[in-house]
Amino acid sequence: MQKKSIVQKSINKKNKTNRDWVSNHINDHYVHQAAKDGYRSRAAYKLLEIEEEYNIFKNVLRVVDLGCAPGSWSQVATKKVGATGVVIGVDLLPIDPIANLHFIQGDFTQEGVLNQLVDTLDGRLVDLVISDIAPNLSGIKGVDQARIAGLTELVLDFAKNHLISGGHCVIKVFHGGQFDDLVKLAREIFKQVLIKKPTASRDKSSEIYLLCRNKLVTTEHSKV
Repeated sequence: MQKKSIVQKSINKKNKTNRDWVSNHINDHYVHQAAKDGYRSRAAYKLLEIEEEYNIFKNVLRVVDLGCAPGSWSQVATKKVGATGVVIGVDLLPIDPIANLHFIQGDFTQEGVLNQLVDTLDGRLVDLVISDIAPNLSGIKGVDQARIAGLTELVLDFAKNHLISGGHCVIKVFHGGQFDDLVKLAREIFKQVLIKKPTASRDKSSEIYLLCRNKLVTTEHSKV
């Protein structure tokens, strides 16, 4: 009987959390604004806020969006670079088409998908790397933190190898045991790394963003 009571309490707590999330979502200013402005999710305003403050799209023509579904960051990017720019989005999930977005469906952590992305770049470096990606969570804290850190490391590695010197990168991360190590890694690649919590990011969320500015000079690529 006691075991059943514990299980029921867990179910009730989960149901209450879901109800609270739905209520907050329905009453969320950014959700309504996204619908009004034609963005696919409220996440667009996180990138727009960073852009407004730091002008990260200045002189940017080539952008890679890693983990782009449902597409709101790619929507922002395609509008910013215009018809003469190139935006490549990658995600495991399918997305509805976005004008001027070259979409690759697949897991960019897999070698074959990464090679497809690199082939699409045709040896050219990109001006900006953005990533609002988050892994599927297991609910096991240590496992989830490792997955999140692993994805962040891969995004930084991509930026290290395929971003122009002086280029920028925006990555979603979460507070956890490996956070300081990720910031340290980013600072080995970029001249400046800022930790940002956009207004559009929910207060209760542990997500934050690394704004990595001015990639340090490297010599891996010569074709630009």
